[in-house]
Amino acid sequence: MSLRAVLVFAVGLLAVRLAATRAFGKWGALDIIFAVIIGSNLSRTLTGGAPFMPTLCATLVLVALHALLARAATRWEAFGRIAKGVNVCLIREGEVDEKALRRHGLGMGDLSAAIRSAGYAGPEAVQSAYLERNGDISIIPHGRGSPDRKPTRKSAA
Repeated sequence: MSLRAVLVFAVGLLAVRLAATRAFGKWGALDIIFAVIIGSNLSRTLTGGAPFMPTLCATLVLVALHALLARAATRWEAFGRIAKGVNVCLIREGEVDEKALRRHGLGMGDLSAAIRSAGYAGPEAVQSAYLERNGDISIIPHGRGSPDRKPTRKSAA
């Protein structure tokens, strides 16, 4: 039962990673699969549709697996890219990368909405924009985000 739980977890993780990033909002692929499988396991246990102890043990194996994979994703960058995805540049120096938009299931309307939400009129006002691993679109306006710039400090008054 526990080996089956690990296999279902792995297949579910792959399925979520292959789906569009924005399809699942703020949750990472690991978190989505974890929540779905744990919820399913516990509901079947609760209703008597599955043997009580083996299903609870399989659920605990999944909890440990989730914790292990989350740690592995922070420790090894390559594994983190597989499990959690990567940031994707959508705008560079005001130029929209339309191939990147299509590849990730986004349209100009989605990008324009994110730009407007950040308070800018259009892509030309933006130095860069990124589709983040959690599905958000981050906007960096011209003149910000330069590695040479140091943050300004507010003095305590």
